[in-house]
Amino acid sequence: LMLRVFRSGGKSWVQRIVIHGKRRDIGLGAYPVVSLAKARQRAFENRVAIADGRDPLAEKHKAAVPTFRQAAERTFEANKPRWRNDRHAAGWWQTLERYAMPRLGNMRVNRIGREDVLAVLTPIWGTRMETARRIRQRMRTILGWALAHGFVEHNVVDAIAGALPAMPTVQEHHRALPYAETKNALATVEASQASLSVKLCFRFTVLTAARSGEAREAVWSEIDFDAREWRIPGTRMKSGTEHRVPLADAALAVLEQARALKNDSDLLFPSPLKPGRPLSNMTMTKLLRDVKLADRATVHGFRSAFRTWASEQTNTAHAVMETALAHAVGSSVERSYARSDLFAKRRALMQRWADYVTRSGAEVIKLHG
Repeated sequence: LMLRVFRSGGKSWVQRIVIHGKRRDIGLGAYPVVSLAKARQRAFENRVAIADGRDPLAEKHKAAVPTFRQAAERTFEANKPRWRNDRHAAGWWQTLERYAMPRLGNMRVNRIGREDVLAVLTPIWGTRMETARRIRQRMRTILGWALAHGFVEHNVVDAIAGALPAMPTVQEHHRALPYAETKNALATVEASQASLSVKLCFRFTVLTAARSGEAREAVWSEIDFDAREWRIPGTRMKSGTEHRVPLADAALAVLEQARALKNDSDLLFPSPLKPGRPLSNMTMTKLLRDVKLADRATVHGFRSAFRTWASEQTNTAHAVMETALAHAVGSSVERSYARSDLFAKRRALMQRWADYVTRSGAEVIKLHG
């Protein structure tokens, strides 16, 4: 029985003992919370357990095995810093809460078997395929954390291969209008009853071929009017790296209109309903529904319209088009040597796109239904 003294000044009781022929150290608690008499008592109990053929260290470890919910919470906290937005974090937890926790939440991770995993996945495997995929992956991640920490001997999610029918590989594409109809869509939105913030955000998103979240969360400090560019920090980019967006004349005109919306939030397009907050992720989706375009297009689909237009109507190099969409181009080795972001060429491309979708002749689409 030893009292281990750390450089920090802390003290802890340690019992050195032989278990199944191997020397092991067992922590008995910190001093002075655990007194000498209490440490001696615990040490004696451990010796009795070993004499009876038991392993007190294994028993102690087993008692500390977390429940699935506890393991999920620790996994969630460990991964949350690398997720780029709160929406993903919320969705990650909500799907587990709805589908996995009722069955697994209170179970110790070392007690979860294949039948438990199948009980979670089977009811949704053929009806909510994408949700089922995500639940399976998240359970694998959580039990992978448990495996790495020695709480389980294997990941039971990996053991169900073949127990469920294979899912078809379906590549889903965002609904997108033909690029020739983009100018009319902008005119239709402009004539709608939506708030100025929503209409300007939508127009800015289309003109810059940006992702919805990048535009909705954009702030004035990211805009350089002299350089005519928008610098999106890596923390808000899907790639995790900063992205420069050249601003065409029409995009700058949108920002001039947006000056009227300025408030303490610094947001370009603040929510008219929640002061100090960005527009919600459903705001522009609702806008498309209101103007009867949602059945044919998503906000993200206008990026596809831009890409198709660039391919069919310009002689732009593939790398320039892909970089304009903030897509990685080439292998990791190629990217390590090609350091340019092709900004000058992208500026010319984005100006041509803005001119194309804002040129005179656009008509408000009369839709009924």
